[in-house]
Amino acid sequence: MIQVTDQIAIGEEEIQERFVRASGPGGQHVNKTSTAVELRFDVRNSPNLPDAVKTRLAKLAGSRLSLDGILVLSSQGSRSQEMNRRDVRERLIAMIRRATEKPKPRRPTKPTYSSTLKRLEGKQRRSGVKAARGAPPRGED
Repeated sequence: MIQVTDQIAIGEEEIQERFVRASGPGGQHVNKTSTAVELRFDVRNSPNLPDAVKTRLAKLAGSRLSLDGILVLSSQGSRSQEMNRRDVRERLIAMIRRATEKPKPRRPTKPTYSSTLKRLEGKQRRSGVKAARGAPPRGED
């Protein structure tokens, strides 16, 4: 079990890792070894995540979440397969921890009386400037 928070732990069997060849430079070594790691985690069908966390995690994941509800993370920054594996697991844990935090509800605010007055005075001033640009008023004959 991978401990995410005090209440949430993920089973090793819920995570699927695939090792692939990393792109980019690296000489002969890069052509022989599969150091990049692709981690897959089924968010929708995870029995260890509460529904609220699943919803927030899906929102956080964005395009990294497939239509089937599978979160796909990859890492190829290091030459070592084990370091890439550790990095991608840490990113998954950090993402789940962020999803456990409940967003602070927005409290609607009301503009102050003085700010409302200032805004209306500014509008009146601007209206006067624009009215003065027009053609001069014609007198009655």
